[in-house]
Amino acid sequence: MNAPTSPKEMTGLQALEMAFRNSGSAPSIGRTLNFTVAHVEHGRVDFEGEPNENHLNPLKTVHGGYAATLLDSCMGCAVHSTLPAGKSYTTLELKINYIRAMRPGIGKVRAIGKVIHSGRSTATAEGKLVDSEDRLIAHGTTTCIIMDM
Repeated sequence: MNAPTSPKEMTGLQALEMAFRNSGSAPSIGRTLNFTVAHVEHGRVDFEGEPNENHLNPLKTVHGGYAATLLDSCMGCAVHSTLPAGKSYTTLELKINYIRAMRPGIGKVRAIGKVIHSGRSTATAEGKLVDSEDRLIAHGTTTCIIMDM
């Protein structure tokens, strides 16, 4: 049996593995915000990023949208990894709690997304963003709608 080649034929995990294996097809948001996938498995996806001077707010700390984007990405991709072939998702709700500011020179941060529930029509996931010393920067939850492609 041949491996699936169309996104409609691939499970979510297969589609993610293919996208992240081939850097040319990886989402451009990672290039824009300087983050890459670090780990992919069924129900869990991690990203690593390093914010820089392009991600600062007027207070000269890393904009909260950087953390929100990393968390939305890891949680959404964790949900994606659980989907059967022919299914897609989109975020319905995103809740982020900021614990500490990211300052310039923070170095690499890691966003860890884990599925809590993956059903027929909705899925939920949780995520946390930590620094290189495993200190919590932010955490969040998401609710996603599951739909046909």
